Amino acid sequence: MDPRSILSPADTGDALAGTAFRHAQGHLVGAFTTADFSSAVRVLDAVALVADESNHHPDVRLGWGRVEFALTSHDVGGVTQRDVDLALRIGAVAAALGAEPA
Repeated sequence: MDPRSILSPADTGDALAGTAFRHAQGHLVGAFTTADFSSAVRVLDAVALVADESNHHPDVRLGWGRVEFALTSHDVGGVTQRDVDLALRIGAVAAALGAEPA
C-alpha cells in the first residue's frame, strides 16, 4: 500500500484497538491524562522529539493534567499510515511517562 493512501476508519480500526486513539472525521484523535500540568508538558516534550524524528507533527491541545493529539496528513487530506504509526509511538511515549489514556 502507498504510504500516502488515505485510510478509512475500517482500515485503522485493528491498529488503534486498545489505544487512546480513534479515527474521527479525517483525523486520529487521542488524549492522555497526567498527574499535573508539568507532567503533561513532559509528555508533550517527549512526543515533540518523536514527531521531529518522523517529520510528522500532530496538532496539540495542552491543559492541566491532560494532553490531546490530532493527527492527519495535511498533504493528502486525510489519515495515512504515517498517522497510525505516529499515534502508536505517541501511545508508547505517553505510557512510558505514566500518562493514562483519557
